Order: sequence, then C-alpha cells, then structure tokens
Amino acid sequence: MADGWVYIMTNKYNKVLYTGMTGNLKERIRLHKTKRYPGSFTARYNVEKLVWYQWYKDITDAYRHEQQIKAGSRQKKIDLINTMNPEWKDLYDTL
Repeated sequence: MADGWVYIMTNKYNKVLYTGMTGNLKERIRLHKTKRYPGSFTARYNVEKLVWYQWYKDITDAYRHEQQIKAGSRQKKIDLINTMNPEWKDLYDTL
C-alpha cells in the first residue's frame, strides 16, 4: 500500500487555488516552483506557494480527498487553508 499527499497551492497574491495529489510532496512542489512543465496550469498562473497539505497512509484515501476538495467551493478551500495556515505562508521550507 502506497502513501500519498494532497496539497493546495496558490500564487503570490493568493488569488488562484490549485489542488493536487502526489506520492512525493517535496519533489512535486519543487517541479511547480521551477515551472518544469511550462504549459501547465500552475506555470501559466504562477502558482508557486504551498499553503496546505495532508499526508495519507493510503493513496486511495488521498485521491478521494483530492476529489472532494476539487469538487468543493472556493470558500471551502479557503477555510481548509485557514485551519492550517491562517497567514497563507509558503510551507515548502517546512517539508
């Protein structure tokens, strides 16, 4: 059974929200920050700041939660971020 991470990122002005899932959070965020895939949503909208994440023992659970977050409203995402990171600081260096 593999583990996984669900995460939310934003841009410098906290206007764009991106939700993703990965098995290697630090590496995946590094790829977003360096714009490894120039045509991607995160590269086009300068989404470089990690503001929320959660680890799951089972990647299936991570996938389910990612889908729930994506289906939810913007306000629900903001509320989730505020529970962990009310100042919306970049959490990448804490990984």
